[in-house]
Amino acid sequence: MRRRAGLVLLAFAVFFAALSPLLRWYAFPRLAKVPPNQYQEVVLEAKPATLLDYTTLQAKEVEKVTIVQTLKGNVEESEKIERSAGRDVVVWDALSYVEGPDGKMVSAIPERYIFDAHTQAPVNATGEMVDGDPVRREGIEFKWPFLTEKRDYAYFDAQTRTTAPIHYRGTRTFRGLEVYYFEQTIPWTKVPMPKKMPIEGITAEQIAQTGMTRWYTTKRMFWVEPVTGAPVNGEEIHEEELRDARKMGMSEDTVTAFSGHVKMREDYIVDTVELVKSQRVLVALLTSYLPWGFLGLGIGLLALALWLEARSRRPEARSRRPEATENSAA
Repeated sequence: MRRRAGLVLLAFAVFFAALSPLLRWYAFPRLAKVPPNQYQEVVLEAKPATLLDYTTLQAKEVEKVTIVQTLKGNVEESEKIERSAGRDVVVWDALSYVEGPDGKMVSAIPERYIFDAHTQAPVNATGEMVDGDPVRREGIEFKWPFLTEKRDYAYFDAQTRTTAPIHYRGTRTFRGLEVYYFEQTIPWTKVPMPKKMPIEGITAEQIAQTGMTRWYTTKRMFWVEPVTGAPVNGEEIHEEELRDARKMGMSEDTVTAFSGHVKMREDYIVDTVELVKSQRVLVALLTSYLPWGFLGLGIGLLALALWLEARSRRPEARSRRPEATENSAA
């Protein structure tokens, strides 16, 4: 009976030991994915801020500027791209909507971001764009990969339509979570005028014809929970200028269009942290808790099986000793 029980335990030990790497290297890449129908909204504020008053064409300090960022999964488009890409793809239709203290629109810039559901690497396909301009992304945007590493990543900047490194600056604690802090600085760069202007009847093409240009610089900061790859907080020190502005009848040649320290609103930080904490447990189950637990269980069962096998052989050894003694006496 002991030997039979030992064989059963040995079979279970092999099963759990084999299941451990299967969970980590087979199940995890197939189960840990960004859902294609995800919807997310984040509100950020710059308080106070400098904003161009388009009625007087003068920059002035205002109480706050609000930025509403929405990400909406486009399931229909993702299914179309998946057929040719041969992998799980997510299509996010994003919108960055900026409004002044009076609630009026300052700018509204749409994006279409197409990426691999598991790795978050960009998938270059028809429809990928920023503000109506076709782009070919390199590097991540909005979200880091699952199991984020302590290293620099390539990050896509939507304003310049270019990719630049975003640097890992250390591990920190944020609202009870261990997070990786990343930082990127975009130097002053000439960028396109938004297609949708705050002054009715004036288009970006008309402004471009005057010779006035728009320039931008930012320092962006992210606190990223490494297991899920989700930012739990984000900030930007953001500046925009209109240069050669006298061509549009302004009193100065360089005018600040927007300047401020943009931060996530507190209620959205709280909601994001709670969501990430719950999602972190699910990812950790597939990458750490269950694989290591099954491996430990397999080792324990193997040890128990060997112990039972050793116990089962002891009576047999003892029964042979008297027979051996009698033969020697004869």
